[in-house]
Amino acid sequence: MDTGTHIVMGVAIAGLSTLDPVVANDPVLFNAVLVGTVLGSHAPDFDTILKLRNNATYIRHHRGVTHSVPAVIFWGVLIASLIHLFVPTVDFWHLWGWIAFAVVLHVFVDIFNAYGTQAYRPFTNKWVAHGFINTFDPYIFTLHLAGIVAWILGAHPGYTWLTIYAVILLYYIKRYMDKKEIVNSIKEYFPDTCEVATSPTIKQNYWRVAITTSDRFYVGTVVNGHIEIVDEFKKIPLPKSPIIDIATKDKNISAFLSFSPVYRWEINEFDDYTEVRFIDLRYRSKTFYPFVAVVQINPDMEIISSYTGWIFSEHKLQSKLYVGDNLV
Repeated sequence: MDTGTHIVMGVAIAGLSTLDPVVANDPVLFNAVLVGTVLGSHAPDFDTILKLRNNATYIRHHRGVTHSVPAVIFWGVLIASLIHLFVPTVDFWHLWGWIAFAVVLHVFVDIFNAYGTQAYRPFTNKWVAHGFINTFDPYIFTLHLAGIVAWILGAHPGYTWLTIYAVILLYYIKRYMDKKEIVNSIKEYFPDTCEVATSPTIKQNYWRVAITTSDRFYVGTVVNGHIEIVDEFKKIPLPKSPIIDIATKDKNISAFLSFSPVYRWEINEFDDYTEVRFIDLRYRSKTFYPFVAVVQINPDMEIISSYTGWIFSEHKLQSKLYVGDNLV
């Protein structure tokens, strides 16, 4: 989920903690829990700092090890221990328990959007992305804002958030059923469907889909249950060639391939270099596919430039790629 949603979830968990008699009867502990759950609810996304290094590192590791099983345990213990240093009189185990719950909930809700996480590491490095909740869901966020307002106006925080989370649970079930209906409809239309990657938008009735069949990729939208195919690509395996071998060893290409489950590729020959481009098919936006990885290789089979990330115009992409001192 987005940062704002994770933060209000941290506030919500602090409200739920008032159902714990130990927390409810100790104002100092409650304040410690509030600080801890807000931090814990955002902690797995501290890996955003990796953007300062480069996009390849960020893409390879964001929602990776920081969302793993060991990291979930680590974040809870670390944050609780740091807070306990400042308020050593409070009950550590209740403090840690609610902070740990905030961390677990963060990772749990992230697996339901299209980006997903590597939540099951170290048991598997597979990305888990169920694709039926948008990264920013206005209904979920609004329910949290309503809960905060109700709390400020005097409603019992524990029962208020218990009710709100019961509603959110029903909403998740509803969105899961929406996705299931879409996937079933696609499989009826394309009997040889191998995989369907769904990407919900902030609009309840508008979804993006990337469909993999035995020999083709289809990109489409689903509006009010109506499926429209907007792009179609032949499914061609990566060839075994020196150019591809070099390309896949590049850090940007390698990061892209470790993350993207549905992509097409193309090779373009130019006078001074060969360009290999990988295009993720899940995120089509206004006829453009913004999530790409590109590597340029000279006739001496040396990588001269590469890039991966979100780019919304070809001009912007080219501005990220350099050969010597000149833009290519």
